[in-house]
Amino acid sequence: MSRRKFIGTIGRTVKDTVYRYEEISDTPKNAPNVVYILLDDMGFAALGCYGSTIHTPNIDRLAKEGLRYNNFHTTAVCSATRACLLTGANHHKVGIASLVDWKSGCDNGIGHIDPAYGTIAEILREFDYSTFAAGKWHLTDQYNPAGPYDTWPLGKGFERYYGFLNPGCDQYHPYLVQDNTFVAQPKTVKEGYHASEDITDHAIHFIYDQKNSYPQKPFFLYLAYGATHSPHHAPQEYIDRYKGRFDVGWDVIREQWFENQKRIGIIPEEAELTDRAPYVDAWETLSEDQRKVFVKHMEVYAGFLEHTDAQIGRLIYYLESIDQLDNTVIVFLSDNGASAEGGKEGRFISCRGGEITSVTNEVELAIDRLDDLGGEYSHPHYPSGWANVCNTPFQWYKIFAHEGGVKDPLIIRYPGLIKDPGSVRTQYHHVSDLTPTILDILGVKKPQHLKGIAQKPFTGTSLKYTLEDGQAEDRKHVQYYEVLGNRGIYKDGWKAVVNHTFSDSYEDDIWELYHVETDYSEKYDVAEQYPEKLHELQEEFFLEAGRNDVFPMMMGSPHASREKWWRVRGEIVIPEKKVHLKNLFLPYQLTGDAVIPVDGVSYSISMNVIQDQKSQGVLFSKGDRFGGFSFFVQDEKLHFAYNANGVKLFDITSDEKLPDGRVNVKYVFDRRGLDDAEVTLYIDNREAGKGTVDLFYYLATGGITIRANPYTEVIPSYEAPFEYTGKIEDVILHSYASGEKAADYLERLLNEE
Repeated sequence: MSRRKFIGTIGRTVKDTVYRYEEISDTPKNAPNVVYILLDDMGFAALGCYGSTIHTPNIDRLAKEGLRYNNFHTTAVCSATRACLLTGANHHKVGIASLVDWKSGCDNGIGHIDPAYGTIAEILREFDYSTFAAGKWHLTDQYNPAGPYDTWPLGKGFERYYGFLNPGCDQYHPYLVQDNTFVAQPKTVKEGYHASEDITDHAIHFIYDQKNSYPQKPFFLYLAYGATHSPHHAPQEYIDRYKGRFDVGWDVIREQWFENQKRIGIIPEEAELTDRAPYVDAWETLSEDQRKVFVKHMEVYAGFLEHTDAQIGRLIYYLESIDQLDNTVIVFLSDNGASAEGGKEGRFISCRGGEITSVTNEVELAIDRLDDLGGEYSHPHYPSGWANVCNTPFQWYKIFAHEGGVKDPLIIRYPGLIKDPGSVRTQYHHVSDLTPTILDILGVKKPQHLKGIAQKPFTGTSLKYTLEDGQAEDRKHVQYYEVLGNRGIYKDGWKAVVNHTFSDSYEDDIWELYHVETDYSEKYDVAEQYPEKLHELQEEFFLEAGRNDVFPMMMGSPHASREKWWRVRGEIVIPEKKVHLKNLFLPYQLTGDAVIPVDGVSYSISMNVIQDQKSQGVLFSKGDRFGGFSFFVQDEKLHFAYNANGVKLFDITSDEKLPDGRVNVKYVFDRRGLDDAEVTLYIDNREAGKGTVDLFYYLATGGITIRANPYTEVIPSYEAPFEYTGKIEDVILHSYASGEKAADYLERLLNEE
């Protein structure tokens, strides 16, 4: 049986119009439900069933009743992996070269998924599946509450959505979206709120509604947790379970986990442990304070992962209770290897930076606040030494094309095909292979058109054959890697790889070569022994890069150094831009840089307000208690508060009170260089205050909000959202052309209204 789908017309007039249809197969008989469960920044070794001592009984159950893969690979970074997972194609092909936020305007960096590569949700809807998404999206560069929504989940084939669009999620105060609307969290932290629990509640509710209304229909659920991406947040009871468990330090724990991996058979017996990763100090060389802080970081991380496992358990038990568990293909994976963005010392406030090499005052900052670590007044990320442990037995981390960045856990549970549950599969595969696998299991093909758009084929290779036959020969022979200049190529048991993170020139990059068929952990660089093989793989990389639109490669990541990142960013031409908004009688959230850039550039904000002695509140803000700024009125005075990642707070206050009635208020943010900016306040074009603020790495979360500071307050002198109680007639946002100083525009600004 089949049905016809309308895909468009041919012809210029009504008389000569030809209606075009495509034959679509009916839903396959007894089609299973499909669930993708995706964790964030979790390394190969972090799960109990992959060798760790972290308690993950529910994920371990999936492994015991399904299959574990020990040769499965991702892209080394979140947006790119998610694009591959949902489309079945390589990430450059679909338009997401690395992070969706770092778009280039080229075909491989368009800031969203190319519609020619439909998502699995769009595909399965053609076969009468219900489709749900819950959790992290991070596949759009559009955050405007008024749209466009075509790159949000509902625009990409999902019928219902609840989660967050951003790269990261404060688990206690997330920026939540339901369908196409920003919403407040349903309860407070004091009432027990945690985003992972909230996301799971909604995922279960989606299935509950669907199975009670349309029990005959299968469903697809994409459940993408913010865990275990920073900030590492967990209920205290979960953190307390790991007290003292990591006191022996990362060198000993890494050895223990490595031996566990061999004992449970997740890695080959002949595998060797790679050396301690660069930028990780030997545990025995650390001070007592360092050890205290670093141990607590890992206790928090372990609690975070176990808490996430408990939420996955809730979903498993719900499916079991409605007799749908065995009729569901469950695919569990991580989007990349463990992250070293905490640097050598970890971070009490992770949005302070992401440089692997950094040594700052993190231990000094955290040592007196250890009891807060993992709670709502922290924003933590563990040090790179623990990332090295979570990537056991491999070297390097997230972002890198080495195995520590790209080899990740994959668990598939589906009794309908798996006859040897609990087994380990060793065939080489890539995240782009998973959606082709699902269609292969269903016995259907990707439609030629979706939403009237001609579809391009998968680049992935189905791994269904591995479910049925553990001894089958590999069917995936070649796979390239490239993220922010870090690149690699796998071909038939050999891998060539380049670490570009710390290089200023592609010409200076040095290729490494590994025979991964015999050197499982990628320990021995044999480039000098096999120069011809290295040359062969280099040529293969260029062939695959050409086929998959890898060029031009994007600029390097900020992991090497803040100075390098800002130097590169400073070379980008930012045009002068001006936005004029009127009649803002309610809080309004802008999209941030999509409307006007305020991070790293000079700009001004000018407002005409109606003020009286009782009027107070936030006029303009971005960020939260972990970093951001706020322009507000309090005690009849004008304030500009700047929160430098929770470490330094600046409050520049006007030296005169605001007059009653209509008044123009303004501030000019004049960036002076890499480290500081001068801020000048104006009342009716008179200078009313001035000060200097220290710049910080980047703003923690959220977009610009006019007349409120949502979620958490930038400065503790008020309580969020501190909505402005006066009237705002209009707002002028003005950013200045790249390379120019705000002062050069000041005279014109003061007279242009």
